[in-house]
Amino acid sequence: MLLETERLIVREFSENNWSDLHEYLSLEQVLKYEPGGVSSEEECKNMARERAEGDCFWAVSLKETNKMIGHVYFGQQEPAEFKTWMIGYIFNPNYYGKGYATEACQRILEYGFKELGIHRVVAMCNPENASSWRLLERLNMRREGHFKKKAFFKRTDDGQPIWHDAYQYAILNEEWSFIV
Repeated sequence: MLLETERLIVREFSENNWSDLHEYLSLEQVLKYEPGGVSSEEECKNMARERAEGDCFWAVSLKETNKMIGHVYFGQQEPAEFKTWMIGYIFNPNYYGKGYATEACQRILEYGFKELGIHRVVAMCNPENASSWRLLERLNMRREGHFKKKAFFKRTDDGQPIWHDAYQYAILNEEWSFIV
C-alpha cells in the first residue's frame, strides 16, 4: 500500500527503515510525551521488522530522496463494528515546522474515510505537547475531552507514577467530508 501527497510518500514500513527510525527514536526530546525511552539500533531494527509485518504503522518518506522522516500510527479500535480508528505520529525533529506531519496525516485521514469507509478517528495527546494538539486542530479534529491524570509513562526514583493529563480529539466521516 502506497499513498502519495505533493511532497511525501506514505507507505508500509520496510525492515530497511531501521536507520531512519533510529535517527529520531534515539532522541529524548522526541520521546518526551511517549511511553518508553530512547531506542538502540538493535531495538529499531526489531521495531522496523515488526512494523513491516503489521498494518498499523505507516512510514512517511520524502518523495525527492525517499528518506523516512517520521511515521504515522493508524489502527482500528475495538469493537470493529464501531469503525473507529486511532491516529498518532512521531517525526524526526530535523523536519519539524515544514507541514510534513499535517500533510501525511491528512492523506491517512482521506484514505480512512474515502477508501476504508471508517466512521470516526480519535487521537490522544498530552496537553503540554502544544505542537501535537495544534496539529490535530489543523486536521480539523475537535477536542472532545481533557482527562485528568489519565496515564503515566514514567516513575519517580522511588517508584511513584508520574501521572499526566490527556486531551482527546476526534473527527467523524461526515465532518471530514464537509471540510474537503
